[in-house]
Parts: sequence; structure tokens; C-alpha cells
Amino acid sequence: MQSSNPVLNRSSAFAPGQGQAYPGAAPYGQPGPYGSGGVPPQQYQGAPAGSRPMTMDDVIVRTAATLAVVTVVAAIAWNTIPDSVVTPAFLAGALLAFVLGLVLSFSRKVNPALVMVYAAAEGVFLGIGSKFIANWVGDSGIIVQAVLATLVTAGLTLATYKYFAIKVTPRFTKMVIIATMGFAGVILINFIASLFGFNTGIGGFGAMGLVFAALGAGLAVFNLILDFDMIERGVAHGAPQNEAWRAAFGLTVTLVWLYWNILRILAILRGGD
Repeated sequence: MQSSNPVLNRSSAFAPGQGQAYPGAAPYGQPGPYGSGGVPPQQYQGAPAGSRPMTMDDVIVRTAATLAVVTVVAAIAWNTIPDSVVTPAFLAGALLAFVLGLVLSFSRKVNPALVMVYAAAEGVFLGIGSKFIANWVGDSGIIVQAVLATLVTAGLTLATYKYFAIKVTPRFTKMVIIATMGFAGVILINFIASLFGFNTGIGGFGAMGLVFAALGAGLAVFNLILDFDMIERGVAHGAPQNEAWRAAFGLTVTLVWLYWNILRILAILRGGD
């Protein structure tokens, strides 16, 4: 089973039966010797950081750090980048985030420093883009609404996944992957067409833009479910601790995607001044 998030696919530690399990780690879905599906923490006390298995706390801490960089840089970009260079800065942030995203996605070993550079580039893109949308609707409060909506959506998705015991089947995974790739392909084609002066409305603030923003947000939710499942498998298999950076990067990609589409939905529904 593979995640639709390419970041997690680069490591066998997140694939059932393929990860390099640590001594005492149990196969996914089977209880470990201490009832947790993995090795007891005391076994790794005093061991080097890279020698112990990844935990959910590792993923949470690194995801929080990555998102914090995105948020701080976005705030700086919003308040300090002058209007004379706002467009080049926006395009540079988007391009750098895209390139680094590809590099990190296809790297066998994720570099934490590169993850932070990616987060900073994403912050520039989101800061300038969010400011543009806030000015378009005439209310900066829409940013707070989009952030809260993103957090609530992610929280409800996680709660639904955990407490309703959602089963991520191969068929479900395949459908999400195909839909995500198709969506990304349409967005790419639309971007190329816009360079030649064609406006399909997909990236705009009309009815077509609303439809695609809603589709994007929905796909982001399904990707979160797949990512939660793959991270849970990685923890259960005793994936190395440094794989928590890969998981954090993957979650950041999906959460940023979710936020951007929710922001666009709110902006389109409210309309500009």
C-alpha cells in the first residue's frame, strides 16, 4: 500500500513488511511485547538519536516546527516585502517551494535543513498570496478564518480516522492517488495555458475557481487520511527517528494545500470589494 503523498513513499519504513524494524518491533496490526506495537522506550535510553525508532511525538514536534517556520516567514513576507517586488518575490517563493518539494519528495534521506528552507519558501508564497486575497476581499480576518478552518478540518479528519477506525484499503488508496494526480495535471496545464494568455478560470475567483478549490480541499482531506495511516504504520514498524522529518514534511505539504484551498473558497464565497 502506498500513500498518495510521494514524500512518504520514498522510504520503505512506511510500507508494511518492508521497513527495517528495530529489535522487538511488531508487524503492523499486531501487538508488541509491551502492548504498543513497538519496542519499549527504556530500551533506547542513552542511545544516539538516530538509533531509536520514530514516535508520534517525534512527528508532532517536527511538524509543529516546520509549520512554525511557514507561519513566521509568511508574517514577515506579509509585513515587510515592498509592493515594488511583491510579484517577483511571490513567484520566487512559489518556484523555490516547488523545486525543493520535488527534491525532498524524491530523496531517500530527508535533510532537516532543506525541509526548513522549503518551509521558508512556502511561507513567502503563502504570506504574499494571503495578503493579496485579504486585500481582494477587503478583510484580513479571512486569514484567521482560513487558519482556524484548516486546523478544525485536520483535527476532525484525524478524529474520524482514529475513532471511526477508517480502513485505508488498496482500492481507496489507488482512487485517491489517481484523483490527486489528475487534479495536479489539470492545475499544471492551466498554469502553462495562463502563460500564453489563456484564462480557464480554474485558478480564478469565479464559479470554476470555486469548484476546483472545493475539489482541492476534498482531496487534501483524503490525503491526510492516507498520511495518518502511513505514519501510524511507520511508528508501528519501528521506523528510524529521522524518518519523522519525512512525515513532518509530508504533513506540511498537505496542510498547506488544504489551507490554500480553504482560503480560496472563503474568498470566492465572500467576493471582492
